[in-house]
Parts: sequence; C-alpha cells; structure tokens
Amino acid sequence: MASHTYPELDPKLDLVLERIVDVPRELVWAAWTTPEHILKWFTPAPWKTIDCEIDLRPGGMFRTTMQSPEGVDFPNLGCFLEVIPNEKLSWTDALQPGFRPSPDPAHAFGFFTAIITLEAHGTGTKYTATAIHGNEVNRKKHEEMGFHEGWGIALDQLVALVKKMGH
Repeated sequence: MASHTYPELDPKLDLVLERIVDVPRELVWAAWTTPEHILKWFTPAPWKTIDCEIDLRPGGMFRTTMQSPEGVDFPNLGCFLEVIPNEKLSWTDALQPGFRPSPDPAHAFGFFTAIITLEAHGTGTKYTATAIHGNEVNRKKHEEMGFHEGWGIALDQLVALVKKMGH
C-alpha cells in the first residue's frame, strides 16, 4: 500500500464510521468516483442526490446537490485533497476547486474534511469514513444531525448498488 498522511484523530473534533462490507474495494471506489453512481446512493433516503460533478484529482471539484423530501435543494461544492485510486479519497467543503477558500458562510454544521479509506479485507473491503471538524461545536452538530446513521444508510445504499453492478 502507498504511504498515506492521515490527520491525528481527535475524538472531540472527529467522527468515524468503520465497517467491513462484502464488496471489493474497486467497486466501492467506482461508486464513490462516478457521478451517475453517486446520484443513486450518496444521500440517505428519503433524501436524494439530484446532481453531481466530479473532477477526480487533487484540487478538483466535488459538487453535489442534495434534495430534501420536501423538495428543497442543498448544493455543496468542495475540493478533492487526496486521490489514491482504490485506497483513499479525501475532500473538503472549506475549499472550492483549485484549493480556493470557500466564500460561503459555513452550512448547518460548519465546514468539514472527509476522508474515505478502503482496505482489501478478504473478498470485501474495510471501509472507513472520517469527518474532521475545526471545533467541537461543529462536530457535535454534525453528529446530532445524524452522521453515523446517515453515512451508515448511504453506505448500505452504496453496497446494494455495487452488488447490482458487479454481480
């Protein structure tokens, strides 16, 4: 495996979802990096992801628009920080494409950086999603908004999609 730089995790600032899934990491990677796939799994139902644009490189765009069950759109624009195929994907919404600081006021739980790591685990994948925050208030808000449940449901949806694609 390539050497990675990981932030030192701080339980006061960071949230982690770790799970073993029974699909190969190459398919998990494809689901994370293909806009058409993102539309099908990224947002926990009954929410939807209605738009996605990906420029898969450090400094590249990661843009999604989520839609609430009431039909309200929530656009989100971020910047990829690290792209290591089939191993690690990280991005932040504190930066826009080209590493330009976001002019937006922070959304409901402030800006955060997401780190997705994929490790081969038998025929499956050890999947770790980490959300790192700048302060305890934003971490707590993100957790209370349902980080673990929401990201867990989204992962279940990703696995279901990958099984349809790959088998």
